[in-house]
Amino acid sequence: MLLQHPLMKPLAALFALLLVDLIFIPGFFHLEWKDGHLYGSVIDIVNRAAPLMLAALGMTLVIATRGIDISVGAVVALSGTVAAMLIGGTMVMQNGQPVYEANTPMVWALCAAMGAAILCGAWNGLLVSTLGLQPIVATLILMVAGRGLAQLLTDGQIVTVYYQPFFFLGSGYLFGLPFSLYVVAAVVLAVSLLMRKTALGLFIQAVGINPVAARLAGLKTAALIFFVYVFCSACAGMAGLMISSNIKSADANNAGLLLELDAILAVTLGGTSLAGGKFSLAGSMIGALIIQTLTYTIYSLGVPPEVNMVVKSVVVFLVCLSQSPEFKQIWKRKAA
Repeated sequence: MLLQHPLMKPLAALFALLLVDLIFIPGFFHLEWKDGHLYGSVIDIVNRAAPLMLAALGMTLVIATRGIDISVGAVVALSGTVAAMLIGGTMVMQNGQPVYEANTPMVWALCAAMGAAILCGAWNGLLVSTLGLQPIVATLILMVAGRGLAQLLTDGQIVTVYYQPFFFLGSGYLFGLPFSLYVVAAVVLAVSLLMRKTALGLFIQAVGINPVAARLAGLKTAALIFFVYVFCSACAGMAGLMISSNIKSADANNAGLLLELDAILAVTLGGTSLAGGKFSLAGSMIGALIIQTLTYTIYSLGVPPEVNMVVKSVVVFLVCLSQSPEFKQIWKRKAA
């Protein structure tokens, strides 16, 4: 029963990566308490994986409805740009000391950034659920236009943020652990309760299995599809805030670049079916940790960064094969 558990494969892959790190990277599991919080490679991995975990969480629900969202990276760039431009930072003198104040109250800046992300999700949801466009085509429009709009707002330049409280979101610590982990844990817990304690999870599965039958059964499939795209963009917006807070700036050209591909890979590694109807939130979180651990391992071993993309492509190929019914039949016949 344990070996047949859906999370067994992603957990085994993560364990194998950690075993390689233990053998080839000295002091990988070493943790040090300094300046009131923990330092170490493991802490660094989970901290940097936080934006990807949020993006993968939203992507899970989209893929569960037979959809796809390749505009996640553009939404990350746009939300980070809006927040950075509104917050900025103006130096003032207080008691003879230079202090930076936000150009716009940070709460309103964060709300504006999340509002921009939600509008992006509403656009995608409208195109897919109401106009009936193919998800990959509908989100491709925003993938190009969203990043272009972010570059237009910044004139292609990097917008630097000087307001200290904003940095806490992506690089702050609470009770010794990165604050971003608490944000991810809160969102995952809320979504998990929503999926398990209400009928929403069942409805999303029904739409993914057979949207026509779900509609004939009385489900509002258009509203459900609209919701998952809005939620996916909201998660991407939070990820964009984390990234811009961590690097203390907004880079519309590179922020969130190819993040949508990592999110899709994390979701499939976690056991969510690309054919829809079957999804695992916990599996997606493990998949995000696998990707970030793999990236850290490649860089730490001195392998050229270009190899990272090759490895990811091989992983995608193997995951697609593992989900192919035809390949499974061929494999069973060969084994017999």
